[in-house]
This record gives sequence, structure tokens and C-alpha cells, in this order.
Amino acid sequence: MLLSGSPFDFVFAFFGGLLASFTPCVYPLIPISTGYIIGNAQNSKIKGFLLSLFYVTGIAVTYSSLGILAVLSGRIFGEFSVNPIVNLICGVLILIFGISMFDLFQFNFTLNLKAPVHRKRSYFLALFLGLVSGLMISPCLTPILGAILTYLSTTKNILYGGFLLLSFSYGMGLIFILIGTFGVSFTGLPRPGKWMVAIKQVCAAIIVLTGLYFIIAALRRF
Repeated sequence: MLLSGSPFDFVFAFFGGLLASFTPCVYPLIPISTGYIIGNAQNSKIKGFLLSLFYVTGIAVTYSSLGILAVLSGRIFGEFSVNPIVNLICGVLILIFGISMFDLFQFNFTLNLKAPVHRKRSYFLALFLGLVSGLMISPCLTPILGAILTYLSTTKNILYGGFLLLSFSYGMGLIFILIGTFGVSFTGLPRPGKWMVAIKQVCAAIIVLTGLYFIIAALRRF
């Protein structure tokens, strides 16, 4: 099976994940999530980098698996997935996810992420923590992940779906790697503020436009 799609899709997914990490939903969780990494890096940038890389890889594996499942769900239905009615429904769902990010209404999925700290250094444990954290953070990312997974359900390429979510995950995890590697010496991290709301609205606008595109494309096929 070939990895179809434009290479820019993966670039956009990476930067989409990067933008997602600066939303009010994810950004406040970063200090908590990186507590385990910094607490076990023993002031070593190399260890901090490896631990954070394993942690982010765990998140990437979780989200890539969701992407593969989304593609498989479309493949199971065969031609059903390319039906204009199905695409119209997907467009409406994506539109709803996007509108929800403007805080007009919310998906009430809340989980408190508390990462263990000061445990014995273990790359496997960091990977496992990433796998679990991916599931724990996902309710907070419901609009973004929901829109992506809905889109992937209309495709039939497993590799494309897996790698698209992989790119998104590493984009979102870049800030975790930077903090995990440089710790408190990393001064490139901006303080929380209203700028996070602006980024969230940009993400919402992109998702809304994607939903409208699906809806218009589906209506033209009737």
C-alpha cells in the first residue's frame, strides 16, 4: 500500500499539532506532563531528550492507532464511505467540532492528568506514560481529533491515516521534547495569556472551513 496524499498534508498536520499544543486546553497541562521527565532526567539533557522522545512517541502511537482505526472503519463500509450522504454527515460533524471550539457549546469530557514524578528512570515507563497520556489528553482535544478522525474515516489508506496522526502527534509533542530536554533553562516558552484563545480560534476556523468544504463537495455530487 502506498502512502498517498500530498507531502504538505503531513507538514500541515505537524504544524496543526504544534498549534494544538498552544491552546488553553493543552498548554496548562504541559508542566504536569513534563514533571516526570524533568524529575528523572537527573540534570542530563541527553536523558531528558530521550525520556521526552519516548514519552511523545507513546502519544504518537496512541493517536496513530486511532487514525488507523478510523481508516479501517471506512474500509469496512467500502463504497459507503465515498457516498455523498456520508461525506455530508462527516462535513456536518467536522463543522460541529469546529464551532464547539468557539465556546458556543462544549463537549464535556474532562480528565485530570497527573503524571508520576521522581520515579526510577525508565524509558519504557516514559513510553507507557505517553501511551496513557495520549488517551487522557484526547478528551480535551475532542474537537480537533474528532475532526481529523472523521476526515480519515472517508479515506482508504491505512498508512496515510497512521502517518497523518503521527505527524500531528509529534507536532503537538515538540514543546514537550523542548521542555524535557532543556528543563527550566528553556526560556522560549511563552506565558499563558489571551494569545492562546486566538490560536484556539484559528484552529476552530480551519476546522470549520474543512467541514464546509466537505458539505459543499457532497452537495455538488447529489
